[in-house]
Amino acid sequence: MAETKIIDNVLINDIAEWLSEEALREETSLGGIFDGTCKRLLAAGVPLARGQVGFRTLHPLVGTVVLLWNEQDGCTVIPISHDRKYAGWEGSPYEFLADNDVPHLRRRLVGEDAILDYSILEGLRDNNGGTDYIAYLVPFCVKLPGEPMPDGIAGSWLTRRENGFTDTDIAALLRVGRRMALAIKVLIKREVTENIVHAYLGRDAGARVLDGSIQRGDHEKIHAVIWFSDMRRSTALAEELEPVAFFDMVNRYFECTAGAVKDGGGEVLRFIGDAVLAIFTIGRGKAGVTKACKAAIKAAKDAERRCADANAERAGAGLPLIEYGVGLHLGDVIYGNIGLPDRLEFSVIGAAANEAARLEGQTKVSGRRVIASRAFADNLDIDWDDLGDAELAGVGEAMRLFAPRGLGYGPPPSTSVPPLVPAV
Repeated sequence: MAETKIIDNVLINDIAEWLSEEALREETSLGGIFDGTCKRLLAAGVPLARGQVGFRTLHPLVGTVVLLWNEQDGCTVIPISHDRKYAGWEGSPYEFLADNDVPHLRRRLVGEDAILDYSILEGLRDNNGGTDYIAYLVPFCVKLPGEPMPDGIAGSWLTRRENGFTDTDIAALLRVGRRMALAIKVLIKREVTENIVHAYLGRDAGARVLDGSIQRGDHEKIHAVIWFSDMRRSTALAEELEPVAFFDMVNRYFECTAGAVKDGGGEVLRFIGDAVLAIFTIGRGKAGVTKACKAAIKAAKDAERRCADANAERAGAGLPLIEYGVGLHLGDVIYGNIGLPDRLEFSVIGAAANEAARLEGQTKVSGRRVIASRAFADNLDIDWDDLGDAELAGVGEAMRLFAPRGLGYGPPPSTSVPPLVPAV
């Protein structure tokens, strides 16, 4: 029989204190706190082979997060999508605990006292060499009607020691599990805040807000590449299509355009109906300007490729095709908080932002999908089609318009938008 190591209760107390301190540190991560907890339990004499905790989160793509630890690999963070966030819950030990308001259960996996009444237990015995298993719940609130999983922490501990966990081991694990749940709750709230701010404001604007730029009037003047894109025939399509089909189409359009901007290093600032306002920030010197312009034109090409793929699928399904235009400009904008004192938006304003929107408007009459200003085009050594000077609504001086050669053509010119007006 394997020797039973005596737990160092002083180290267990230290783990509890360490968890409280870690929860207050800005740089602490969920994976780091779980990895540190498991390693400290081992050092204190708890014969831990595997640990797991799971909890719900608030994120556009992720419904549940699972942290899985073993001594060889450390901690692995496993995000689970919304459509699978309750996968493995039904028929699990956690479901039993939640439904019966029981804080924990223990199952020996080998020997005369073995009870393998949940499907997961046999795998933990055969694949992980487990001999003893503890599952526990630390709810943060009562379970809501219709929600199978309560808001809180669902965790488990596994050992390979021949005679399993001792009563002292179990007491230490449950105590540390509760303290860890408190620390994780603090970190979940922090991550949820960041998730929401980044989802609705964008990563850069969200970081600025979280860093304290939260009052109306907080701003800075920046030199940036401005992207403005707009979907074609959206008003007519909203009337022609069922709401679900129309929303699916608009979201697919955003995946093509805003998705290309985001993946290309741009910052999506606003969705204005079915329009996208974004910027590519500029580094120092001429090289920084060129780099931002290259990123924007690369994103325009990527958007066109994504749209072509989407339209191939839509054509095969007999659905209307996605058409759009993009205006690209370079200029100074004011980047910051605007709105009411208690209802703000972090965005860009200024003449350059308005000019980018007007440039996009000219794609509707030129038949070109992308139109750029001279300020933008002069920074890229690529082939351009010179579309001549034009007067743009709300812009004081005529602007020279350019279309990048090699990018596709948009839909036929519209008669609802004034044509290009030659400069006098």
